[in-house]
Amino acid sequence: MVGLDNGGNCNSATVLEDSGRFLVDRLFESPSRVREGPEVAIEALVGSLDGVLSLTGVERESVRAIGLGTPGPASPDGVISTKGATNFSEPAWHGFDIRGALERRLGVPVIYNNDGNVAALYAHHTHFGENWASHSSVSAIVGTGLGGGVIEAGHVIRGAAGMAGELGHVHIPMEGLLAEGQPVPRCNCGFFGDVESVASLTGIEHNLLPYWLTRFPDHELAAKGSLAQAAKLVRAYADSQDPLALEIFTQQAMAIGRLFTIAGNFVDPGAYFVGGGVVEASPRFREWFLTRVREHTFLREEQLEAATFALIADLDMAGARGAALAAFDSLDA
Repeated sequence: MVGLDNGGNCNSATVLEDSGRFLVDRLFESPSRVREGPEVAIEALVGSLDGVLSLTGVERESVRAIGLGTPGPASPDGVISTKGATNFSEPAWHGFDIRGALERRLGVPVIYNNDGNVAALYAHHTHFGENWASHSSVSAIVGTGLGGGVIEAGHVIRGAAGMAGELGHVHIPMEGLLAEGQPVPRCNCGFFGDVESVASLTGIEHNLLPYWLTRFPDHELAAKGSLAQAAKLVRAYADSQDPLALEIFTQQAMAIGRLFTIAGNFVDPGAYFVGGGVVEASPRFREWFLTRVREHTFLREEQLEAATFALIADLDMAGARGAALAAFDSLDA
């Protein structure tokens, strides 16, 4: 099995043996070229496939299935939303069947999931090991937006329209999360007060940083040029225990905790996973952030005893590896 994780700039790829062993132990990337349109991007995915097969010495004829992950929204069968998607803003992508196009090009079954779901699937398998099929989990992945996934009995919950696990657009209570005079945050999707409006890079840029700079008017980030540039630096400041940055990440942790509180009442998972930029920070900051998430997740005593909170391991490889696992599970089923 081959796993392909399609991104806005790069594709990552891996190979999974039938024994369950991954043949690639590092991040393997190549340009995705999605901004050049579907035809070019499909060929880029083929190139990524051939590149990882060459790296591992595997013949293309021996590949039984390919797992593909892309940013949503898209249908369960990999048809990009008619309104476009995060990485597919050009009109040629709207309503494009990326799964079907890759399958026709290669003549091999292609199993589709959105990128949040495949990362969640990898986190689930890694955490539960051989017992993956008897557990459930919820993952929140903080990036440009807020991705995630819901795994039940070891399988991705995709939903009727493929939109299950779009956790960033779940509305959460703002009372007690926002500081005095802080405006209700607005998401890129148009919602006010959803998780992504707080817990994402765009949430920092558009909502959190502008407010907290009014509280810390002499802060170095105020002189960094654009808010977009400054927002990308906030995590590094938090890593150094900067008060402004810690206020921002405290609010992000509260938002994810409130999301997990809702998830606890819907699916009562055995594990809550957090991924994204926080995983790439120092161990001290990672543990601080996960502790804040846990503190703001309000579960019953029985749930707290049964559930664990953990960070997603190998996040840069999680998408491709999760896509390969999804392909393996599909053939096995």
